Amino acid sequence: MTIHKEGYTSIAICVLFIFVLNALIHYYAPDNGLLTWFGYLLSAFLFITVLQFFRSPYRIITTNDIHILSPADGKVVVIEETEETEYFKDKRLQISVFMSPVNVHSNRSPISGIVSYFKYHPGKYLMAWNPKSSVLNERTTIVVKNKDTEVLFRQIAGALARRIVWYVDEGKEVNQGQEFGFIKFGSRVDVFLPLGTKINVKLGDKVQGGTTILGEFIKTKVAIE
Repeated sequence: MTIHKEGYTSIAICVLFIFVLNALIHYYAPDNGLLTWFGYLLSAFLFITVLQFFRSPYRIITTNDIHILSPADGKVVVIEETEETEYFKDKRLQISVFMSPVNVHSNRSPISGIVSYFKYHPGKYLMAWNPKSSVLNERTTIVVKNKDTEVLFRQIAGALARRIVWYVDEGKEVNQGQEFGFIKFGSRVDVFLPLGTKINVKLGDKVQGGTTILGEFIKTKVAIE
């Protein structure tokens, strides 16, 4: 288990806050044992919370051309056929994964391929499970294309999240399960798949980024005359 690079600044700020908090308690109330222990407990809680949020567990990625891997840890909150209006402009299968503050928040590519489209959208900070968050919140839209298909996935900031980080640009090659970004605190990732894709998860399922198989592409056989 390691700490994600995006957490270094937050951890440093947390440590500074803890130092100042306890210094003030010892300076202004050196004989108040109850307040002192409250400061210790609050400090431990804050430090452990920040550490677990930015944890970066090692994952063994098994690549497969027909599999769509989950882009994030969390819970499946949406599985539906919907109109994708930004890039495909047609009907797609949408799977959404909600990440609570206790989940690992690094994001991984569902498939291998070339980034054929990328766009960052500034926006609001509605609750991540709000359906309107997909089009109103701060978000990124990423499309990865390989020889067989294209998959669109979208990082969406939540009510607590105030920073989306991405490590990809148009034209960059990504591998299945490779980390492509990070979202701080509660957030969500939407995946848009071709109609007819076999879905391997159901609403409420807990999934892991880079390991859980959300679905499988159905490859059609070409008849030889």
